[in-house]
Amino acid sequence: MIAKGLAANGAKVYIIGRREDVLKKTASEHGQGLSGSIIPLAGDVSSKDSITSLVNTLSEKEKHINLLVNNAGISGPKARIESSSASDVQERLWANEFDEFSSVYTTNVSSVYFTTVAFLPLLQAGTASTAGYASSVINISSISGLTKLSQNHMAYNSSKAATIHLTKMMATEFADLRIRVNTIAPGVFPSEMTTDGSDDRNISELQKDMEIPARRPGDAREMAGTALYLASKAGLYTNGVVLPVDGGFLLATPSAY
Repeated sequence: MIAKGLAANGAKVYIIGRREDVLKKTASEHGQGLSGSIIPLAGDVSSKDSITSLVNTLSEKEKHINLLVNNAGISGPKARIESSSASDVQERLWANEFDEFSSVYTTNVSSVYFTTVAFLPLLQAGTASTAGYASSVINISSISGLTKLSQNHMAYNSSKAATIHLTKMMATEFADLRIRVNTIAPGVFPSEMTTDGSDDRNISELQKDMEIPARRPGDAREMAGTALYLASKAGLYTNGVVLPVDGGFLLATPSAY
């Protein structure tokens, strides 16, 4: 959604992931007929060596970048908590393993930190390339990091809360570098995490009634438009912000927002 929205508005977009075949399929299906371009680049943001290789590759292709979107995420272990018995709750939660918890934080939090740090010089060069502009980092967190409900996945929700606070710290610490850092906290959008998968065009479909003010999941226009705002000159005055795009989900549940 974000890649196509950026490319439709003239950006050269590198999409990074571990599955090269999926990247190539996405670029082929969704990169045609746009004023910009979508370019696949295989890499693993949970590996420092791979991140370093990605930075080196992009440094050979580009003198700077203007935007980094950290979007990798996994859901991790789940455990149903609804019960009046402490023993039942304990048994379900105790079934989660340390390495399952840790792997969620590696992808959802640590990769955001290491990828952003690795790209700082290219981002700062992006700021210097255009007068009056400041490069941008957009971290994709989740409303799950703001709701006080566990939604039966303690690891995922707490990791997204960590991503949100990491965003605020990076925005503060990188302000002198003139690099803005914000986070979009999506509600329910169609993806391979919220649906049974994706079709032959790598598109996920999700159509259902929801008990939130919008009564439905989000769509591509709403996600792409939010990212375009934060990345463009329209968002230059926005830094360190948590921006829920959730159809009012946080209005309908106990939250810390």
